[in-house]
Amino acid sequence: MSEYFLEGKGWRYDFTLKGIRYTKTWFKTRREAKKAEAKRREELENPKLTKTTQIDMDFLTLANKRLDYVKRYNSKEHFRHVIYRSRRWIKEWKDLSCSEITSGMVETYIMKRADVSANTANKELRYLRAIFNYGIKRNFISHNPTDGIDFLPVEKNKRYVPPKEDVYKVISIADPDSQDYLWSILLTAARMNEINSLTWDDVNFEQRYVTLWTRKKKGGNRESRDVPMVSKLYEILLYRFKNRDPEKHWVFWHTYWSRKSNQMVSGPYADRKRLMTSLCEKANVKYFRYHPFRYLTASILDDLGVPLGVIQRILGHENRKTTEGYLQSIGEAERDAMEKLENVDIVSMPLPENGGRPTNMHQGFWLRKAERPDYPTLCEDIKKLGYVGTGKKYNVSDNAIRKWKKYYESQFEN
Repeated sequence: MSEYFLEGKGWRYDFTLKGIRYTKTWFKTRREAKKAEAKRREELENPKLTKTTQIDMDFLTLANKRLDYVKRYNSKEHFRHVIYRSRRWIKEWKDLSCSEITSGMVETYIMKRADVSANTANKELRYLRAIFNYGIKRNFISHNPTDGIDFLPVEKNKRYVPPKEDVYKVISIADPDSQDYLWSILLTAARMNEINSLTWDDVNFEQRYVTLWTRKKKGGNRESRDVPMVSKLYEILLYRFKNRDPEKHWVFWHTYWSRKSNQMVSGPYADRKRLMTSLCEKANVKYFRYHPFRYLTASILDDLGVPLGVIQRILGHENRKTTEGYLQSIGEAERDAMEKLENVDIVSMPLPENGGRPTNMHQGFWLRKAERPDYPTLCEDIKKLGYVGTGKKYNVSDNAIRKWKKYYESQFEN
């Protein structure tokens, strides 16, 4: 028997019988997992002891029940993700019952989605696993065809956290209303939808804090957290409050055309997709959306020496590891540490020359900049030597040569 503990999922049993893997989690103790595994083995080895009635449901019905559940218990954003994928699943399996959907069929579908990317395929598998587990938990079905299908390996990219200067540029060129919106996200480390749903009832001017609401927690409950207001945020919200429309209870709202009612209506924002695209282009900075504001605020707090537990509460995370993932940028603490390393004798001590080639020596050597040729010379070298050969000529990488050429050509375009 094999039982082990999974962080965030409790104790789990995991065994293979006749080439088929059986696993289940969420047990509070190892004893419970062991007992459940023994019972499951007995059911599999003695099928006569189990009920002969097959629990089943057609996939279309299960998908609709799952959508109703998500709409009721989860955030609008999560519901949007589920319905987006459900349309694709229904197109694939709408005429089948859940018992007719095999692991092989699911794996074939996942491999198709992997043609887009491994991340896309893994998201599909995660959401599919959830819909079948939902059916099993409610005794609609008895089998999850995603069991035993492993997630595809992915190459995790470092999350982009925009420099403070870029964020300030973007905010500076925005109109006054958008400036208030962006400062509110930055100064509370809030999620976009938390600011979108912010009402004046959530703003306490007397005690200077705002209440942010989310459904990101386990169970789908709408839970709150209080974030103190810094002076800048207090001034922004107080000005908006004094100049508010008394009939509108949202802090940020707009008037838009509603397809449902076929008329102009007023309400909170859902997803301001075009705003950041436009602002980043005008500010001439690398594109980023709203979530990096949270990363930036968390990184700044970390640089200021704020304890991780406090940052975790401000961000509204249940898991400490989630908060640690937000602190990926190189902060002042890391820079101070590496400066101390630079002053250690083994690092700062000069080394003898090696065949006329310096191996040391001083900080200027490590930060040296190669002399860049003019554009015609560069193009001629690339034509004769290629990018790698040209890089060797100027003692830089081939990527540096490409950047030089791209820089020259961008100047010509301007």
